[in-house]
Amino acid sequence: MVKSQLTPNLEFSHVVSDERIAKTAEALSANGMQTFVVANAGEARQKVFELIPRGAEVFNATSRTLDQIGVSSEIESSGHYDVIRKRLIELDQEGQERAKRQLGAAPDVLVASVHAVTEQGQLVIASMSGSQMGPGVSGSAKVIYVVGVQKLVAHLDEGFRRVHEYALPLEDERALDTYGVNSAVNKLLVINREIVPGRISVILVKERLGF
Repeated sequence: MVKSQLTPNLEFSHVVSDERIAKTAEALSANGMQTFVVANAGEARQKVFELIPRGAEVFNATSRTLDQIGVSSEIESSGHYDVIRKRLIELDQEGQERAKRQLGAAPDVLVASVHAVTEQGQLVIASMSGSQMGPGVSGSAKVIYVVGVQKLVAHLDEGFRRVHEYALPLEDERALDTYGVNSAVNKLLVINREIVPGRISVILVKERLGF
């Protein structure tokens, strides 16, 4: 097995203080993102499913966080939702690329995570393909981000460092193991504010989750 040559900077792996969590949650709320602080993975999972309407069209982005707390498997196996991932697989034939792009661009609900959250209430999301970015920016009617509080940073510059120095090495290792290719920060998104009330929800989990 090919191993990643990148080494994660463990400076960005630690759960932060309750004071910093409260400050960040207040800033996110002020920036138009309804924010919930929960104690653990179980509470985070419960909150996610409280926020998703039964029968909704749901796109669960590739996310170690969602896998860890059991959200991905529940969305895909419960039978309670119209699962975008399953429909994309059904369209995985030549000539159906446009239909796949349209289907993934504007689901009712996007469930995902982010790579950093600043104390000023900004979300930082990195991606190799960018598939989860369009729905998060404007395509989805409802967006739910689940975030372990080791991802909280002081400001944007520190957030960018976290992406390149911590999240990328771990994602590179996952990509090599899963797909046999290296990962990369090809696309980088910063969400400063949401103007549609109730559209973006952020669940801050007082545990170390995801990259």
